[in-house]
Amino acid sequence: MTIPIPSTRKERADATREAILHEAERVFAATGFRAARLEDMADAVGIRRPSLLHHFSTKKMLYDAVEQRIFEAMHMACEARTADVEDPTAKLLAHLDAWLDFFVGRPTAARILQRLVADTAVQQGNPMEFSSVALEDMDRTLAYGIAQGVFVPLSTMTFINGVAGGILFFVCNSRQVGEQRRYEPSDPADQAVFRTLLHKLARAAVLP
Repeated sequence: MTIPIPSTRKERADATREAILHEAERVFAATGFRAARLEDMADAVGIRRPSLLHHFSTKKMLYDAVEQRIFEAMHMACEARTADVEDPTAKLLAHLDAWLDFFVGRPTAARILQRLVADTAVQQGNPMEFSSVALEDMDRTLAYGIAQGVFVPLSTMTFINGVAGGILFFVCNSRQVGEQRRYEPSDPADQAVFRTLLHKLARAAVLP
């Protein structure tokens, strides 16, 4: 990622930090936390490893910043799509659409989330430190429909594991299944087929 040339020292520092986070997300998504090398991230930004450590003193601190940024952006995308929707079913589908569009547009985030689920050692102290904001968003969407008497009682994790979690596989799995089964998550036609199925599964899960 090329760093723009800002005018002040703070702007330069902020631009460098943003570039580091961008490249770190790409590297963590591709290799996982353990195999990721700070040198590779620094090279991609065009700085030296000591300069990177000036912004993030350990690899874990950098990973935490990447993960936090992903979940905050995911929360903002969800809020933008659901805040003004009053019908419970429409709100739930808008919530799923927000997640789908977010991860299709940012596949590195989807890969990091899949790695986070599979590798419990990365965030073993507090695995929900950053992901809680996304889980609480879904808590509220489902609770709203249940309180309105539209949805059957259903736990957030049952819904995520049974319905929403498929979004990560859709985004990440397209090149892992052989040429004859290959698809493109960003292709509007492939997306439309998956979105229709996602909506059907959501309705089947929550409606009486």
